Amino acid sequence: MPRDLPALTSRHQRADGAFDLVFGTASRGAAAPATVLRHLYQQAPLRILFPRPEPGEPPTAALLNCAGGLAGGDALRQAVRLEEGACATLSTAAAEKVYRSLGPETRIESHLALGSAARLEWLPQETILFDGARLDRRMRVDLAPGAVLLATEMLVFGRVARGERMAAGMLRDRWRLHRPDGALLWVDGLVLEDGMPAAEADPFGFAGVEALGTLLLAGGAAEAMRDLLRGLPAPAPGAATLPHPGLLLARWLGPAAAVRAALGAAIPALRAAALGLPPRLPRLWTT
Repeated sequence: MPRDLPALTSRHQRADGAFDLVFGTASRGAAAPATVLRHLYQQAPLRILFPRPEPGEPPTAALLNCAGGLAGGDALRQAVRLEEGACATLSTAAAEKVYRSLGPETRIESHLALGSAARLEWLPQETILFDGARLDRRMRVDLAPGAVLLATEMLVFGRVARGERMAAGMLRDRWRLHRPDGALLWVDGLVLEDGMPAAEADPFGFAGVEALGTLLLAGGAAEAMRDLLRGLPAPAPGAATLPHPGLLLARWLGPAAAVRAALGAAIPALRAAALGLPPRLPRLWTT
């Protein structure tokens, strides 16, 4: 038998998922135009499902990661575009899990584009960062005049139900909001890297909390919505501010269940007041 054969090496298979959604409107005679699906592209492991909407609800797209979670080196590209006057909701079928990495980063790039007078809800369920996870996530939003976006994100630092905390790893989470001409309206970034344990424990940082919830409302009467939000029950410590005219930003820090409850109280109130939708959570959040 030959003895000079090269040693066999194995490479982990990486996921490279993507989806591209476009919603438009179609006339219905004397009735108001209805939102319809114009385009759908999906690449495994991502898949889009369309559950039947409840009465009064817009078309709903449910994002499903068929791989069950994300590992180091995986990459996802997500794009949603709403044409003028369209209205839609996008959520996830379950919480997303980012597993411990052997070195490479998990990358998620999302792009939301809203035409004039469009209304979009971007309401994914929580992202759970396992100890040792390395996540680089970027969100870009292009917002036309008269459009309204209600977006939420929730990060859980470790598998808290199993007593695990995220003691090592990396998180880079970036948001950029633009006008259609490319002018930058707002930018936000969160970076946790080498000093993650200290930042999570610092009383002026995350103070040992399990989760972070973020809510962004772009368009609409932001000041009135801020006052509405401040009047809601507060299951977790939070704050709401107006970083830019027409832009409401709210954040909550606390136990994972309390942060989810805070988002669960805010979403129905704001979707009713700012988007004219029924004051309830999307069905995907409650099933």
